[in-house]
Amino acid sequence: MNWLSSSQGVVLTAYHPSGKDRAVGGNHGKGGEKATASRKYGQYTMNQEITKVPEKPPFDRSSSQDSLDELSMEDYWTELENIKKSSENRQDQEVVVVKEPDEGELEEEWLKEAGLSNLFGESAGDPQESMVFLSTLTRTQAAAVQKRVETVSQTLRKKNKQYQIPDVRDIFAQQRESKEKAPDGTNSQSVRTDENKHQGKDDQDSSLVVGEKELIPLVSEEVPASETDINLEVSFAEQAVSQKDSSKEKAQKSKDGDASLPNFRLPKDKTGTTRIGDLAPQDMKKVCHLALIELTALYDVLGVELKQQKAVKIKTKDSGLFCIPLIALLEQDQRKVPGTRIPLIFQKLISRIEEGGLETEGLLRIPGAAVRIKNLCQELEAKFYEGTFNWESVKQHDAASLLKLFIRELPQPLLSVEYLKAFQAVQNLPTRTQQLQALNLLVILLPDANRDTLKALLEFLQRVIDNREKNKMTTMNVAMVMAPNLFMCHTLGLKSSEQREFVMAAGTANIMHLLIKYQQLLWTIPKFIVNQVRKQNTENHKKDKKAMKKLLKKRAFDREKYEKQDKSTSDADVPQGVIRVQAPHLSKVSMAIQLTEELKASDVLARFLSQESGIAQTLKKGEVFLYEIGGNIGERCLDDDTYMKDLYQLNPNAEWVIKSKAS
Repeated sequence: MNWLSSSQGVVLTAYHPSGKDRAVGGNHGKGGEKATASRKYGQYTMNQEITKVPEKPPFDRSSSQDSLDELSMEDYWTELENIKKSSENRQDQEVVVVKEPDEGELEEEWLKEAGLSNLFGESAGDPQESMVFLSTLTRTQAAAVQKRVETVSQTLRKKNKQYQIPDVRDIFAQQRESKEKAPDGTNSQSVRTDENKHQGKDDQDSSLVVGEKELIPLVSEEVPASETDINLEVSFAEQAVSQKDSSKEKAQKSKDGDASLPNFRLPKDKTGTTRIGDLAPQDMKKVCHLALIELTALYDVLGVELKQQKAVKIKTKDSGLFCIPLIALLEQDQRKVPGTRIPLIFQKLISRIEEGGLETEGLLRIPGAAVRIKNLCQELEAKFYEGTFNWESVKQHDAASLLKLFIRELPQPLLSVEYLKAFQAVQNLPTRTQQLQALNLLVILLPDANRDTLKALLEFLQRVIDNREKNKMTTMNVAMVMAPNLFMCHTLGLKSSEQREFVMAAGTANIMHLLIKYQQLLWTIPKFIVNQVRKQNTENHKKDKKAMKKLLKKRAFDREKYEKQDKSTSDADVPQGVIRVQAPHLSKVSMAIQLTEELKASDVLARFLSQESGIAQTLKKGEVFLYEIGGNIGERCLDDDTYMKDLYQLNPNAEWVIKSKAS
């Protein structure tokens, strides 16, 4: 098998020491050594005062943290030292420079990302074009948008740009009219009551204090975990507002709480849980716009700064395996394996590690030899796509080191340049629930390639943790080892002190811990966002319908005939309480199904599959799904536990089709 390759040699970068250590003022560890260096994390230049990696900076602990093992951070510092050793004498390459934004530039970029670019600048037009979108926003979401619009407007006026700048008071008039309404249509008091009911022991975590900084600590998996539902029906930012009334009381209670990570669970939703990948692209785009606005609103309410980064484009390799942009690598791989969503080298490295058995003690923690890793990289670059690389020669720990190296050496981080700081800022949110909510929104916002690769990584890490009894790698251990590899750029452009070093280490390890433990929840699209998309679609349909009627009237068509025809398409000659399900790829291509209180999507699928022959039935089970298409949604794949009658009442004009995800 010949795999075409246009590799242009090996250009590998990870951790680039530049300059010898020099004595500076600042002690560390027992030896009191002092050092300064200019450090490059991943592909970012970082000039900063640093501590020596192997020696942990001192830290203060709250009285409730006496049980926290001081050595729990050892894996983190050891991994940093291993990264340093593996990158010595490596060839340097051009780095990504993060541009310092001009005044108002970030807000302009934010509005573009949120799909609201027509509110300002040269593209500014009739604000009514955005009214459909804005009318579906919650109070906190509208406030977040208004704040950015005002900043951009002021900036443009300062620059004397002669653009039409809409008055924000006009744009948000509708929001003011419904000021007392909650996102689900109930009054604000009921939202607060509902949120207080959903709030569990997750907010009663003891805290770790580093100077002026308070962190929620890492937790031992030996501590029994509490269970609590996570509320996905009400805006996260609205929930945060409702919590502020009792924040002082909860802060006092948190001192007496335990440090366990709760077992968050999704409450049963009769209209079905929506996961990333279930929606059509046009609806997913709306989800991303709303997720950005919601994330910003959440950070605004909690007083945490959220600034997106913008990387200047640089020349990068356009072929090879390492130091190549993720998108370019996938395009290269898709020429070999059409439709692949995870880099082939990434998949193969995980496969090689698993072939050696996940019971190996110290898996991921014990590094491969630096010289051997360098030689393997060169050989992989030359032979991987040709299919001549000898994988039998790759030791398990070497494969694990190569996997981590691949992640570190992506020209732009796996968590993306734009949102890396936002991921880091999750540690500043006060409760576990809010940290999880923010991570949920950030995962939604990641580019598809980054999100898919991150998912594959987290699923692999969970498989490693599932063997912790033998490999001695708990969730905490794995989080400590992997955090430096995903967050190598996490102190971008900031001066580093001993306390900051510890804050970064503890914080990013905490975030890594949450990503691994709650990965199933993080790929869920919150119901309140899906409902907002439904509202947008409904309003757009009304607007389009009104425009069509106006057009038909102008052209002297029979308006009454049109309305009658339009009504008939909704009724579709189906009796009340019955839906017609289409299955064009199955033996039974159509079936009328009576709706009952207990009828689920899985029951509908079972009825169709029972018509298939034995072999076909086995093949198609798990490959075909029931879809909700049209009405107030573009297209949505239903989970098995969706109650059809409840969903029908939510979207009575939908069509129901059984098909595969690929079709």
